Amino acid sequence: MDTADRELRGERALGVAGVLLLLAATALAAATGAWKPIQIGWVAFVAMVGGVWLSLRAGNERPRTLVWGSGLASGAMVVSVGVFLLPDALGHHLRFGGLGVAAGVIVGFGAHTVGHRLSHVNLPMDSTVAQLTAHAAAAGAIIGIVYGNMPELGRLLGVAIVSHKGPAGYAAAGRLTRNGRSWHPVLLPAAGVGVVAVLASSVTLPADPRFNALVFGFATGVFLHVAMDFLPRCELGSDVHDALSVDDDAHAMLDRLRLHAVASTAVGGLAVVAAWWLATA
Repeated sequence: MDTADRELRGERALGVAGVLLLLAATALAAATGAWKPIQIGWVAFVAMVGGVWLSLRAGNERPRTLVWGSGLASGAMVVSVGVFLLPDALGHHLRFGGLGVAAGVIVGFGAHTVGHRLSHVNLPMDSTVAQLTAHAAAAGAIIGIVYGNMPELGRLLGVAIVSHKGPAGYAAAGRLTRNGRSWHPVLLPAAGVGVVAVLASSVTLPADPRFNALVFGFATGVFLHVAMDFLPRCELGSDVHDALSVDDDAHAMLDRLRLHAVASTAVGGLAVVAAWWLATA
């Protein structure tokens, strides 16, 4: 068996492990009653796998699809932060909640920037998959803690939080296939949200409003950073530019895609507002 065959088998094994872990987490959720975290985890899994499927089928419309997927997700997340997460964080304690938000944004930026160095380190898995897995684990931990301590929250918040998983899967699959790698390892981070969310849902926060404000504020800041990071940037050197199939008219194409970026972000935000209005009407 040559090196390429061993790498392919290892990549497929990572995908199978991810699916098996999610199934095990589902059984654990059934035993502990952590239904909301595992349901949100399955939404994240299906969204990321759907993004992979779209990427594998994409043709010349890849840049526009990437812009609309990222724009819809980022718009939905920004509005969800403002409508759901931020009021809860500040409701516990104004100043400590604000401190938590600031810490979450800074830590999110730091983790993203330092995580980029993984691309320069020899890892047993592709650096893209490693970064996605770490991010999925962090998202799952926050979702599990939030829903474990506030079970009255509706599923809309969790679904909005993981709305970026579709575009993330789309971009990751495209990057892997362009590098001659298999898409199967993406199944591991796709399952990671649900697995970690179920485990974290058993964590009970102390009855201290300042501590809770820090925790929920931190979660708000992290997801605000992710939302801003997913805003589609139609610039030279961006993921959108890399997805273009031509280079000679890149400037003109990027100018047209900027209009799609603004429209998609607005539609994503309005969709959450409409869903929130229907849920509370």
